[in-house]
Amino acid sequence: MKNANLGISALGTTVFEVMSTLAREHSSVNLGQGFPDDKGPIEVRRAAADYLVEGHNQYPPMMGVAELRQAVAEHARRFYGLDVDWQREVLVTSGATEALADCLFGLIEPGDEVVLLEPLYDSYLPIVRRAGGIPKLVRLEPPHWRLPREALAAAFGPKTKLILLNTPMNPCSKVFDADELGFVAELCIQHDVFAVCDEVYEHILFDGQRHIPLMTLPGMRERSVRIGSAGKTFSVTGWKVGYVTAAPDLMKPIAKTHQFMTFTTPPNLQVGAATGLRLPDSYYESLAGELQRKRDRLADGLARIGFAVVPAAGTYFVTTDFRPLGFNGTDEEFCRHITEMAGVTAVPVSAFYDGAAGAPRHFVRFCFCKHDETLDAAIERLARHFRR
Repeated sequence: MKNANLGISALGTTVFEVMSTLAREHSSVNLGQGFPDDKGPIEVRRAAADYLVEGHNQYPPMMGVAELRQAVAEHARRFYGLDVDWQREVLVTSGATEALADCLFGLIEPGDEVVLLEPLYDSYLPIVRRAGGIPKLVRLEPPHWRLPREALAAAFGPKTKLILLNTPMNPCSKVFDADELGFVAELCIQHDVFAVCDEVYEHILFDGQRHIPLMTLPGMRERSVRIGSAGKTFSVTGWKVGYVTAAPDLMKPIAKTHQFMTFTTPPNLQVGAATGLRLPDSYYESLAGELQRKRDRLADGLARIGFAVVPAAGTYFVTTDFRPLGFNGTDEEFCRHITEMAGVTAVPVSAFYDGAAGAPRHFVRFCFCKHDETLDAAIERLARHFRR
């Protein structure tokens, strides 16, 4: 019999599932995987519930229900001044990860080179490689995560098809500023390259920062793809509703991939997401403000214990250096240690690199989009353990 352990099945289990399983085994406070404790806005949930009971529950249009696609276009104009044709330039997907797969499978031909920035979300490399792409990795270094311009420029060449850009950036919580984005745009234009932009944390930025879509920069409207997430923006990660915005010529291969990937997304959830995108500015301000408060609550607690806390400009996560605590093992060993011995779970940052060679091995990531009592319990457990 032929070996079935090939292709996608040969990939390892994600670090999130590994650490979450370990957390359950030890009744640990799980600050590893990034999902909020919040239920999400009642208006969003009510709209989805009402449509489920009263609405049309058969196959929705492959591109998505008109109400959500129109709301995505309205949102792009409202927040970023983008003029988007909802009928030709917006696609609804079953989550942002499906959107990524649609974009990468749709745009990459075998042998195309794809520029990626490490540390990176764990689905990027498997999808790129399965699509036949050749990753060209550029590494950002902690604690400042500055864009290495010389290395980035060197990664572009005649075979480069696209760059995959994540901002705000998971896992390192970096937000690329206008100058950095301008440099990326210049490279894309110079080398005639597409940009697939993972912007799922677009409304989760702190300290007065504003999200800048790469698509808004000169010369980038026709060569950029923008991916958003209802799960992240409305704290309903289980819904798995994503949306893609792209110029018509880019959208065509992406939509063709989508039709064979999932084809549709539950219509009631699409209606709920449309309701969310039309919420007033006060909702978006409170989302960022509340998560900034939680960031500070956890970061301050970890700093008091002795962690060296890396600044977090956006997303759900804070990165910490555990060396000041006197632990001499790797980040994987540290995460297992605090799960088993302190009852708190984090994620090793080295898991977000392509192999351990040269990757930092003394940083771990904690998630702060949890109830205050959960964050306080984690801090208290860690403090008690490291006081011993």
